Amino acid sequence: MVVATAEALAQRFGPEYWREHDENEAYPEAFINALCESGFFGVTVPEALGGSGQGLSDLVLVMEALCRGGGGGGPALGYLFGLLGTMTLVHAAESEHQQDELKALAAGERLCAFALSEPDAGTNSFNISTTAIEREDDFIINGAKWFITNLQHSQRLLLVTQTQRAGSTESCGLSLFLVNLPNEALTFTPTPKHGFNYYKSNQLFIDDLVVPKSALIGELGKGFASLAPTLNAERLLVAAGAVGTARLALRAAVTYAKDRVVFRAPIGSHQAIQHPLAGAHAKLEAAWLMIAEAAALDDAGTNPERAAGMANMAKYVAVEAAIETCYQSLQTYGGAGYAREYHQERWWREVQLFRLAPLTQQMTLNFIGQHVLGLPKSY
Repeated sequence: MVVATAEALAQRFGPEYWREHDENEAYPEAFINALCESGFFGVTVPEALGGSGQGLSDLVLVMEALCRGGGGGGPALGYLFGLLGTMTLVHAAESEHQQDELKALAAGERLCAFALSEPDAGTNSFNISTTAIEREDDFIINGAKWFITNLQHSQRLLLVTQTQRAGSTESCGLSLFLVNLPNEALTFTPTPKHGFNYYKSNQLFIDDLVVPKSALIGELGKGFASLAPTLNAERLLVAAGAVGTARLALRAAVTYAKDRVVFRAPIGSHQAIQHPLAGAHAKLEAAWLMIAEAAALDDAGTNPERAAGMANMAKYVAVEAAIETCYQSLQTYGGAGYAREYHQERWWREVQLFRLAPLTQQMTLNFIGQHVLGLPKSY
């Protein structure tokens, strides 16, 4: 049922919608509103808090359907970055106020941005320098973040910081804070990008942000425990978005290869066209099976280490398969593939991001080497 709903929604926002919004660097407000109204931001929120109470297996199906249905990569970032804060709150929200916030997010009444990445920390989340200092009645936060998406359209921000207890100058670990937006202590500047121009990715500057102690999500200094399930889910959602985008590109390329006649035969009748598309399809199907297995392991919750390993392997394989598929799909069009009207160049631009973010393929291999194969740490 949830997949059929996602497919129907995606078909309302076809490739032309996304091409126009990319060219105009316009926020896809109608699409995001439709996601909110359909309850898609509450898929994994417990039913008692207004969500659907479903698992990651359902969530990856939704992501793949949204991207495959016509949007390509376009839906992926808007949906992903609207989910990260909500998914973290599912694991960490304790007070009645925080659960009320989660209900509003699940209902699509507000959106929550997510701020973890920093200019000098890279992939090492433990090395972030944004710091929350505990005081008698509140916390004061200073620092900077980058590539923080959709601040312009969010009403809440889940902010990840180092933390200092009152009277100490040493960090006691990572903590999470839920911050209202807009806020005078927060300023941000968009970073121009190669693709995904529907969404602003921002440098965020935090200058003496004061938040009440009720803004703390979970335990002080133990924020990573609440983040870890979200980060594993993020890997699989990126993988699902990549596969959905590539399936859309492949479907268009196959149709073009059947219809395009050169030298009195469809170009799809030639092995130079047919074999790359067939090979790409096979790799996508294998990647999708890995995503499904990883999501099922995550939902079962019985072997977190195995689930994390599968999530990273699925992300690696899916992204490589998607990039190859989008490349071969573009090549099928020849010079026309470089033209914006055929969408292939945009889909190819978009899947490149998944090789870099939220985790580079190299760091993914580091994780697999260390935690799956048991090799010495390599970084």
